Amino acid sequence: MLLLGIALFISGCAKYLEEKPNKRISTPDQLSDLQGIINNYFAMNAQYPSLGEIGADNYYLTDAGWASSTEKQRNFYLWQKFEDTAVEWNFSYKVIFNANLVLETLSTLELSAGQQAEARILKGQALFLRAYYHLALAQLFAPAFQLRGSNEGAGIPLRLSSDVEEPSVRSSIKENYQQIFKDVNEAVKYLPEKSVGKYLANQTAGYALLSRLYLLTGSYSQAAMYADSCLQQNSVLINYNTLSTTAAAPFAQFNAEVLYDCRTAVPAILAQTRAKMDPGLYDAYGTNDLRKILFFKRNTDGSYAFKGNYTGLSTAVMFSGLAVDEVLLNRAECYVRLGRLVEAAIDLNTLLAKRYKTGTFTPITFIDGENALKTVLVERRKELLFRNLRWSDLRRLNQDAVSAVTLNRTINSKVYTLIPGDARYVLPIDRTVILLSGMQQNP
Repeated sequence: MLLLGIALFISGCAKYLEEKPNKRISTPDQLSDLQGIINNYFAMNAQYPSLGEIGADNYYLTDAGWASSTEKQRNFYLWQKFEDTAVEWNFSYKVIFNANLVLETLSTLELSAGQQAEARILKGQALFLRAYYHLALAQLFAPAFQLRGSNEGAGIPLRLSSDVEEPSVRSSIKENYQQIFKDVNEAVKYLPEKSVGKYLANQTAGYALLSRLYLLTGSYSQAAMYADSCLQQNSVLINYNTLSTTAAAPFAQFNAEVLYDCRTAVPAILAQTRAKMDPGLYDAYGTNDLRKILFFKRNTDGSYAFKGNYTGLSTAVMFSGLAVDEVLLNRAECYVRLGRLVEAAIDLNTLLAKRYKTGTFTPITFIDGENALKTVLVERRKELLFRNLRWSDLRRLNQDAVSAVTLNRTINSKVYTLIPGDARYVLPIDRTVILLSGMQQNP
């Protein structure tokens, strides 16, 4: 009830949301209140935006599946400009608002010596959340970080205060990432090595997020270093041979590989009854690759639907957190780009040995960097599908002709194409947000 009071939204001239939270309704004044805000799973962990996954290339729709989807999701599936993004925008900024409220309140509390440790952890968790959702927004509403550019273009507004009257201004892409890096690096100083639940960030999750960030920005030495720091603390992989291949949801929530649990609310267009696996991707799994059975189920029309979520649910709710397999693949890719092919092969073999039927996996050996990178990127896509990562991967990989991908979709006999570097890789900000704030709209 406290969180509902804090996060209530009233109509009015909001500066950065369609509706703004009124923190005057109820103000937390003790550590337990602040922990209650951070602990609220459905408000803080279950609202990750899904528009990137809708636009990604891991699936396709039939004409009937497309026609039965909402107007909004039909448009984003075909990469059409559609300025109704209030849900994704507002939910993410609600989390950021709550994180800011926690940080500001912490600075006002008179704490005993015994409360200092708890306060430090809360500060780290709030900083982590602010960074996590700023990064999520940047993947949708700001251009991709340019590996060979100034990154001075318009990014997202950085909300570093809970003051809803403070006008929103779009920071540059460079400033976006500088702030996100700053928040995560500071968070790691305060986070514990282990947390009471995987829905709460800890130091290991902080290292995993830094690895993701450095990979997105092309800093491969740093990405590998933080991946290594993460894996030194937790490198547990699930042996897929131990899982039920007939289960509707083979993977448990908070399973051994999960470092930080976060998920996306049900996007109807990605429901098993609509979203059908890209045939080329499905065929890329080997005969003895258990992911081919654990990740997918066969439809009556011969196509396949995805069921391999780390959410523990058989619905279209997607795991959008951090996990050991992603971090291991981050490091493998960085090792390839750094010319450390033997170490890259070790990482990839470590993962795949847990994914194939016992006794059937033949270790991979890398001889040249180009083929090694191609192999690692294929395995990355096969392992991390439907985790709200593919859209970000496309945006960064499209900057290199070797890894660039042109996407095509066909609906009602008409072909729609999204080429590398297309402006449509940056989604429109919600029209109401633009009208209320006066910010510049994306092209």
